[in-house]
Amino acid sequence: MTKKIALSTLAIVAAVLALLIALNLSTVKKVYHTLTLFNEDVIVDNFSNMSSIFETVEIEKTAPLHTFGHAPQPLPTQYPYKGENRDAKTFLNNTNTTALLVLKNNDITFENYYLGTTENDQRISWSTAKSFLSAIFGVAVAEGHITNLQDPVTQYVPELKGTGYDGVSIKNVLQMSSGVRFDEDYGRFNSDINRFGRTMALGGSLDEFAASLEKEREQGVYLHYVSIDTHVLGMVLRSATGREIADYFNDKLWSKIGTEASAQYIIDSQNQPMVLGGLNLRTRDYARFGKLYLDNGQWNGKQIIPANWVTESTTPDAPHLIPGKRDSSEMDLGYGYQWWIPENADQEFMALGIYGQYIYVNQKLGVVIVKNSANINFMDNNFESTTETVEFFRAIAASL
Repeated sequence: MTKKIALSTLAIVAAVLALLIALNLSTVKKVYHTLTLFNEDVIVDNFSNMSSIFETVEIEKTAPLHTFGHAPQPLPTQYPYKGENRDAKTFLNNTNTTALLVLKNNDITFENYYLGTTENDQRISWSTAKSFLSAIFGVAVAEGHITNLQDPVTQYVPELKGTGYDGVSIKNVLQMSSGVRFDEDYGRFNSDINRFGRTMALGGSLDEFAASLEKEREQGVYLHYVSIDTHVLGMVLRSATGREIADYFNDKLWSKIGTEASAQYIIDSQNQPMVLGGLNLRTRDYARFGKLYLDNGQWNGKQIIPANWVTESTTPDAPHLIPGKRDSSEMDLGYGYQWWIPENADQEFMALGIYGQYIYVNQKLGVVIVKNSANINFMDNNFESTTETVEFFRAIAASL
């Protein structure tokens, strides 16, 4: 009898475990994919299929398609870097390029897809999404929803009182100068950015994660890249406009620029978009956004993003934001409102994402370049690959 009871108990325990596993299979899969997301054998496929790993909200294409012209021109075979001419094809291979598109005014001069990916892939933005958020934030400012960039974020988001963001100005958050403590090292398991990833996988709230961060230094004096700063901007935008991010994004941007496909935003358990890096778009739609900024916020003669916001967003206005060597682990690039500015910029700026995502804009030469990548060496030598990529882009722009 005792043996039968023991066997029955084991059967019940096994059934309960099986049920728990079934109920949490989605979470288990998310955690697994989060932990292996950047593994060399799966990174390319993952970066084109994020919607199969995480929950997303789709922002449908609604506007008539804006068609690019075509004026094919080969890439330069070489580009100058560190006093020598380097081979362009080798560079594309070494940085695990998955897509490269070059736009001169409205004509595509070069477009190619690599490593088994295609023109129809929905490619993860990573931090290039921050520049998209900045764009619609500028619209909200122009519409009067946000009255002053010197306002503290807690004026709009009181739940951040008592956190690292208490009293921090919107402008300092826009310029990654919040003073909040944050470790953005993707290579360290217990870094804040990796804790953030596990929070997403385990069904946590991004709002609550932002509220968990603490102050490290004075605001407005030091450029320290804090991805959650962008989520806080999203919280401000939601509160100020009274609208959901995806809805406002569609209304003020996506429905205006003639995209060819829907956009997908990764969302958390509260259905809030991961505005700091969760956009998934086709390469040509990244180029459409770049063209919008190339033309100072105008699209087919209509002002979509205020021209003054484009200028302010891409102009460093404080010593700690100017491009150049820094006594820190930050890149040597300058920073504006969620846009990067390279050293010795001549009307150049770019959106930039981890593992080699770029939207490079050269207003002087009328060029936009989009590069999607799965470059696991992106962070080596204090992000040297970005410095080299800028020189590669400049060589392309100069050749057109």
